[in-house]
Amino acid sequence: MTAPAFVGVGSNADPEHKLRFAHARCRERFGDLRASPVYRSAARQGGADYLNAVFGFRTPRGPAQVRDMLRDIESAAGRTRDGHVCELDLDLLLLGDQVVTTHAWQLPHPDILGRAYVLRPLADLLPDGVHPETGETFAALWERLGGTLTAVCPLVAHPVTMDAATPATAER
Repeated sequence: MTAPAFVGVGSNADPEHKLRFAHARCRERFGDLRASPVYRSAARQGGADYLNAVFGFRTPRGPAQVRDMLRDIESAAGRTRDGHVCELDLDLLLLGDQVVTTHAWQLPHPDILGRAYVLRPLADLLPDGVHPETGETFAALWERLGGTLTAVCPLVAHPVTMDAATPATAER
């Protein structure tokens, strides 16, 4: 049995390249993907602007396993968790209608309700989808948030590798 998964994607360090890299790696790991338009947003604590998108796919995996696979992709892109530069950020936003809270993360991801750069691309992919906790559609949540974001580009889906030493292996 598979469930729909939606992942928030963002970078402010060579972001066009990093989003293409994330798309290629997620396709290798999870199969066919849908990708939202890409949006530009200002960094919250200084630094270069971010490019953000959302990927959607179906998976038989549980949330912890998907999250671990996303962390592996972040690491392959050079992600560190310090400073104002984000090489690549991949956040599991939704996995079916699961509601999960742990000491380290939760589903649905809390940023869905308050961050335009998360909600807008999610609403693009899943406008009639229903938030598992609020019962509202993502289109209605976006309308209520009242944010303004402009799509800057579609995601170019050709494969990108970070360097020749980074093998592209599927973990299906």
